[in-house]
Amino acid sequence: MTERENSGAAPEQRDDSRAHGADGMASSYGFRRVSDIEKQPLVNDVFHKVAERYDLMNDLMSAGMHRVWKNAMVAKLAPPRNGNWRSLDVAGGTGDIAFRIVEASDRNAHTTVLDINGSMLSVGEKRAAQRGLSENVDFVEANAEELPFEDRSFDAYTIAFGIRNVPHIDRALKEAYRVLKRGGRLLCLEFSEVEMPMLDRFYDEWSMRAIPPIGKAVTGDAEPYQYLVESIRKFPKQADFAAMISDAGFSRVDWTNYSGGIAALHSGWKL
Repeated sequence: MTERENSGAAPEQRDDSRAHGADGMASSYGFRRVSDIEKQPLVNDVFHKVAERYDLMNDLMSAGMHRVWKNAMVAKLAPPRNGNWRSLDVAGGTGDIAFRIVEASDRNAHTTVLDINGSMLSVGEKRAAQRGLSENVDFVEANAEELPFEDRSFDAYTIAFGIRNVPHIDRALKEAYRVLKRGGRLLCLEFSEVEMPMLDRFYDEWSMRAIPPIGKAVTGDAEPYQYLVESIRKFPKQADFAAMISDAGFSRVDWTNYSGGIAALHSGWKL
């Protein structure tokens, strides 16, 4: 008899099936079944641990391709090089997307970075100062499910590799719609379902078996990486997530697969 059985504690519930909508993500911390109240503090702890190594984390999970995908995302956004254009980058605490947007606009655009995690924001603020971008980028600590901005405040809303960590994705998408101006665009880059035969098996073996041990070797802690790779497997398929974006009110919703579907860029317009 195990210690858990002897103590009478309920066994941990685990579910590795892919979620079909917002409810499945709200009740999961990776493959662990949790309440929506429990999820946010658990996710916060992960990003407090990895904030200083955020780029390394994405390098491990994408073999460095996240940089190419992010560049493609900003190229598709095509921020204008003149005018009073404002974007909101959610769950982008370290500034990775925001800096790309500002540079693509020849430093004319202004981007607000919003993140619920103060450790991630601290890294971003330091990087902004080092790049001389403090006037173009500001940082706000807040929840994606309750944005502290007025209706129709932004021309664009971006989120890269962050939406799957939000407990109530449907609420975050509705908030995105609310704060966008008419004609504004949502772009969401996220790890997704691999649709290329053979690559799906290779990527699954790599991510589930290799990334957590590598994360432990590099950072001394495998648990954050175990959660992150499991959360990728839980995230809805491309078509299911596109339906969620449409349900939030967005029009002309589509997606583009990158690297056989390892990641996908979803787009929607507020028309």
